[in-house]
Amino acid sequence: MCNLYSMLSGPQAIREIAKVLEDRTGNLQPQPEIYPNTMAPVVRNGDNGRELVMTRWGMPTPPGYLRGHKVDRGVTNIRNPTSTWWKRWEGVAHRCLVPLTAFSEPERLPNGKSRPVWFARNDGEPLAFFAGIWCRWTSVRKLADGETTDDLFGFLTTEANREVGAIHPRAMPVILTQPDELDMWMNAPAEEALQLQRPLAGGLLVRMEALNSST
Repeated sequence: MCNLYSMLSGPQAIREIAKVLEDRTGNLQPQPEIYPNTMAPVVRNGDNGRELVMTRWGMPTPPGYLRGHKVDRGVTNIRNPTSTWWKRWEGVAHRCLVPLTAFSEPERLPNGKSRPVWFARNDGEPLAFFAGIWCRWTSVRKLADGETTDDLFGFLTTEANREVGAIHPRAMPVILTQPDELDMWMNAPAEEALQLQRPLAGGLLVRMEALNSST
């Protein structure tokens, strides 16, 4: 599953494409490597329209998977958003757009080791968005911090397309590139919005051997 991505576009591009009315990120800097349980920008529906905010990557883990564990490191990728655990967050109040410029999947090498392979848009546009959900949750993310209340996010996955499937055949993130897709994910009823949980069409992603190939 995708547990590493980058966001190198500036906040102005995110605001324009995602129709953000309020930017609450402060001085948003490029993030060449975003890992689970770190802070990253998302666009969500606020009281006054769409807002750009910083949230922590990793939604709450279902309780059954936390037995015997003191720390909840979070769930980064969500395959079945209609399950009992995830369904509470399927409404527009909890949907978000997660901006990215590239994402990585691990490639298994013949010697048993792995290396990251990066994928980016292949149409000349750098910015895309994962179809995400977010929530506010109280849990122990790090033992040293104790119990904290955080805004958390994760994003949907689906079947892999041709490009990603060559490296990771099981799944890929749900990626949105068109304005009507962004609006549909943020505004439509759940039954309609979840139709976007589909692979990106073949040919729309390019594989890169290194992240700096996208810059």
